[in-house]
Amino acid sequence: MSLGGGGGGQAQQLAQEIEQIEQEQEAIENEIENLRDEQTEIDEAIEAIRTLDSGDTVQVPLGGDAYLRAEIADIDEVIVSLGGGYAAEREEEGAIDSLETKKDTIDERIEELQSQVTELESEAEQLEQQAQQMQQQQMQQMMQQQQAEQGEQDDE
Repeated sequence: MSLGGGGGGQAQQLAQEIEQIEQEQEAIENEIENLRDEQTEIDEAIEAIRTLDSGDTVQVPLGGDAYLRAEIADIDEVIVSLGGGYAAEREEEGAIDSLETKKDTIDERIEELQSQVTELESEAEQLEQQAQQMQQQQMQQMMQQQQAEQGEQDDE
């Protein structure tokens, strides 16, 4: 439906801005979901470190959904990713502390992203309200125009 008049371009621009905001919001929500998945993996790693003992047999992922059974030689030697492609060997509690720190960092990032989502929602609401106001004004103008045309026809 065309909104008519000069406001049509503005309405289309508002619609595009709203769609762009919704796309940004969706991308951020996907990132939050990925971070939550990473937190779940960290929780599972912490649980494994706490419950496994030297001599236990585990399945080690090789990639491509292939696994190999392996025996844990020494649970006190846990290799933990430090980020940036670096890893370090830690004893059990040090590994857990590193993982907890990583999890806390992810929590902070999720909070930042959720704040961005809230801001985008607010911005989208404002734009939607502007679009509704423009549509109402255009409808009023159209009605006034129709009434004026009707009045001219009645005068003839």
